[in-house]
Parts: sequence; C-alpha cells; structure tokens
Amino acid sequence: MSDNRAIGVFDSGLGGLTVVKELKKVLPGESVVYFGDTGRVPYGNKSREIIRRYAQQDERLLLSHGVKLIIAACGTVSSVAKDTEKELPVPFVEVVSHASAAAVKATKNGKIGVIGTVATIKSNAHKNYILGRMPDAEVYQNSCPLFVPLVEEGITSENDMMALEAAKRYLTPIIEKGVDTLILGCTHYPVLSDVLKKVCGDGVKLINMGEATAAYVKQYLTENDMLSNGDAAADRYLVSDKSESFSEMARALLGSEDIEAETVDIEKI
Repeated sequence: MSDNRAIGVFDSGLGGLTVVKELKKVLPGESVVYFGDTGRVPYGNKSREIIRRYAQQDERLLLSHGVKLIIAACGTVSSVAKDTEKELPVPFVEVVSHASAAAVKATKNGKIGVIGTVATIKSNAHKNYILGRMPDAEVYQNSCPLFVPLVEEGITSENDMMALEAAKRYLTPIIEKGVDTLILGCTHYPVLSDVLKKVCGDGVKLINMGEATAAYVKQYLTENDMLSNGDAAADRYLVSDKSESFSEMARALLGSEDIEAETVDIEKI
C-alpha cells in the first residue's frame, strides 16, 4: 500500500525548514505542505494558552490541505502544547523526544546542554525526557531569546559579531559545565550551526532536532505502509505574512530556486 498525501509541517516561522531539509534527505519521494507563522513569530515568549491556540490553528490549516501526518517542527509547541495531538485525525510528531533520545545516545560523559526559547526551557521537556532515561545525567539549560529574531533577519554568519556575541553570552555558562552534547531545542537554531560550532568548539556534539525527527518519520511511514509511491503532489510553502526573507532562506536551505511562499490568513482558520 502507499499514501500519496503530503506531510504537514508547521513552525512559528522559517526554522521548521531545517526539519523539511532533513525530511527531503531521507524521504525524497514525499511531498510537504509547510506553514510558517511569520506574522506571529516568535512563539517562545508567548503564554502557554496562546501557544496552544496558535498550534491548533496551524494544525487546522494543514488538515485543510489533506495531509497524512503533522509535524510540529517547533520546539516551543512540542514542549508546551503537545496535547493538541489528541484532537487530530492524523498522526502527530513532535521534535522534543527524538532529539532528547539522540542526545542520550550521543553523550559520553553524561553532561548534556539544552538551548531553546524561554517557553521551551521553562517547560523542562527535554530535561525530563533525558532524566527519565538517564537518571544520572547532568542537564544544563539556557534560553536564547535573541536567536529566533537573528535567524528570521538572516543574521547567521559565523563572522557576524552580533550573532557571535549572542551565542557566547548564551552558551558560555553551559560550556563551562563541561557538556559534550548540546540539543538545539528550537528548529531555528541549526541555521546558526556555524556560529554555535565556533563558540562550542569541536568537543561538543550539536543535536539537530530535524535529523532525529526525520529519521523517526521515515520509520513510522514505512512501518505503517504510508510511504508515497512517487506520485506525490508538488511541495507547498505557506506563510501568515509575506516575507521575502522566508522565501530566500527556503531557497538557500532546500537548494531550490522554485520556492515561492503563499500567504494565508491564519486568523480565519
């Protein structure tokens, strides 16, 4: 059997494109409907109630496009609004547990760092998952509220002093604890990988939530006979506010010049 419906992916902005990038590596025959809530980014400084409402709207939008599975490619939603999955008629995949499992597998000294939005860090979602599977682990967390705006504005070069100084400020307290593994707890953060590697050094392994999540989705679709047979429709990219930076970043991350974002009115969903 096969299922040619698209995979639905949503995020507060363009960060979830890092998940789409990893999906395309392992599932090149699948199509994607992506929604980036560029008009309301970031989610990480909002209340739990607002984040949950936004997530429900995002999910309804993707369902209206007939997707077969929804990925909350947003660390904030995955951390504080995962319960919205109970209302969905299709499988739901979050990014926290898969990244946390990858970190547990990767660490050699049991010292794991987590960076994310304010809401993600306050939730302790990654920390609780890690300690549930590695009780002796030492988990050090820090919120990085400037990272999402930097990525959305395209300030991501390892030579940009603004990005470097922000990374040093947020990461130094964690690095000083001797972590050997760092979870990038927001899907925007892999866009800053060159900056983060420069600050962390070679001794720290960065865990990209997109890689771990894409591997799980491939396994899930395979085991449940939901893979496309190759006749999937073209990908679609939707945003809640027209953003040239979104289209530019999508083309750069995904290596395609054909990507053009469509604007939708998410408040009417």
